[in-house]
Amino acid sequence: MKKLLMLVMALALLSATAFAKPQNPCNPCNPKSGKGMAKATGRTRTLVGNIGDSQCGLSHRKMQAAGNMGNDDKACTLKCVEMGGKFVLADRAHKVVYALDGESQAKAREFAGQKVKIKGQVDSKTKTIHVVSISAA
Repeated sequence: MKKLLMLVMALALLSATAFAKPQNPCNPCNPKSGKGMAKATGRTRTLVGNIGDSQCGLSHRKMQAAGNMGNDDKACTLKCVEMGGKFVLADRAHKVVYALDGESQAKAREFAGQKVKIKGQVDSKTKTIHVVSISAA
C-alpha cells in the first residue's frame, strides 16, 4: 500500500512539473543570466536617468565604500562593466532600473556615470530599453 501511495505521489509531482510554465532565464540586470533579450517594441519614449551598471543599480555607494571601484560614478560603472556587469539606465527619481539591450551597450559606454536623456523603445515587461538616441541631460 505504501509503495502504491509513493508511486502515485511521484507521478503527481512529475506531471505537475511537466506542465509548469518555464521561467525566462534571461534577467537583463543579471550578467550571469542568458544573453538573448527580446527586442523592445512599441512607441518611442524619452527617459531621463543616469547610466549605471547592473551590479550597482540605483546607487554606487556600497561598491565605492568597499574600495577599489573608483571614487566617482563613472569609474565605478566602468569597473563593474569590466567585471561582467551591463550598462543600465538608473531612473533615481522613480527608483527604477532599466536594462539596455545588447545593441545599446556600446552607445552607453561614453556616458557612463552621467545623467542622460534616452529616446528608445521600452519593453515594460522586462524593463529593457532599445536605445534610439542618447545624449547628456
